[in-house]
Amino acid sequence: MSDPYEEIVNGERVLRLPPRARHEEILERLHKRVAGATASLVTTKMLPPRTRLNFSAENAFCPDLALVTAATEKVWLVAEVISSDDHHADTVEKKSIYEELKLPRLWMIDPRYDNVEVYHGTPYGLSLKRVLAGRELLTEGLLPGFQFPIHELFAGSATGEPGRYDF
Repeated sequence: MSDPYEEIVNGERVLRLPPRARHEEILERLHKRVAGATASLVTTKMLPPRTRLNFSAENAFCPDLALVTAATEKVWLVAEVISSDDHHADTVEKKSIYEELKLPRLWMIDPRYDNVEVYHGTPYGLSLKRVLAGRELLTEGLLPGFQFPIHELFAGSATGEPGRYDF
């Protein structure tokens, strides 16, 4: 399990608790699959989990997954695995800031419902493209060949008991 970490959201310093076991399992699966898709790409680099991204003096986030362009190191995809401890910060506050920053892609991964919301940046802000669950596939056109069945992303139980999750 990781340590607590700090983010700055709209000028406020926020201490994040260490993510729980299920959160970390989902994040590890996601990183492995995305790493496989980016390994041969010269245009994209995947940052380590929760790399601090300083967007401005008022906003510095540690997203669960971030992809940047190799040439400019500009962030083009962020994935946030939602924790019940900071649900509002991720789904409302940070999403709004990502929208202002004109982030091209955002994945909101929600272990409470075992689904993934996929957003694409548009000239008018982030647009929800799809909500994926069950046996649907998470794909990304900018990651050739990347496919991740949602049920595999959320497989398993951190508590060891079927149907009971600790997130």
